[in-house]
Amino acid sequence: MFSYVKFIFFEALCQRFICGIGLHSHFFDNDGGWNGIEEGHEDTICNIDIENGLISQERFLSVYASVKPVILRNVTNNELFRYLVGKQRLLELYGDTSVRLSSTNSYSYAKVDVTLENYIHTAINTCSSSSFANETYYFFGDALSAELLELLSAYKRPPYDVPGMTPAASFGIGGVGSGVPFHFHGPGFSEVLYGLKHWLLYDPKSKPSFHPNRTSIYWYHNVYPNLEEFEKPLECTISPGDILYFPDRWWHSTLNLENCVFVSVFLAEY
Repeated sequence: MFSYVKFIFFEALCQRFICGIGLHSHFFDNDGGWNGIEEGHEDTICNIDIENGLISQERFLSVYASVKPVILRNVTNNELFRYLVGKQRLLELYGDTSVRLSSTNSYSYAKVDVTLENYIHTAINTCSSSSFANETYYFFGDALSAELLELLSAYKRPPYDVPGMTPAASFGIGGVGSGVPFHFHGPGFSEVLYGLKHWLLYDPKSKPSFHPNRTSIYWYHNVYPNLEEFEKPLECTISPGDILYFPDRWWHSTLNLENCVFVSVFLAEY
């Protein structure tokens, strides 16, 4: 059966190559219909290495893979996938699809199933510093349906590998002020399709001070300002098209400064 995702791709390619319409200037909504910004966070520190353009696999392995985070720019072209995850198109295609939300505490124990439409219209509410993480829910790719897995198959992952590990992609949407508190796991990549996402990272030997049931926005507003310079994390805000790579077991927390659509590629041992 010729799927709707494939049909949209065919239509987009026709617009691009047959009708001569440029994707950047004519084909995309600038923000895909995803709106909202938390005022006061537009200008943020960035002290993470940035590689603009393709680097070799050898450089990725020697400089970053097990050493430190890096922001990769202009290494993939996900224009068509970005088109597919515009807000209105997602609602039209997948509004009735069930998605699994996870609580945003460090261990994400609690799960709730809702329709994607219900999440986007009601559960994606802006988070505040007073919210508790174990009472706040977030869609970041847990137990994706077959329909959303098909959509995710259109995503082009970063062209880098870590030996002995296999990639698994995950799709997520977060409202303004949402995110996850500090936690760690295996290495991975995270690309923003729409919105702005602020990352905070510590190396495995430098566990940050945090409460697992307090939100990342609480930590950013109430703990971060009181840190000494030597206690502050590596951090940066990534924009659409940026990909952040984090090595194995690095502590990290995220804060969505705008409604944010993103794909994460997690790496796990074979």
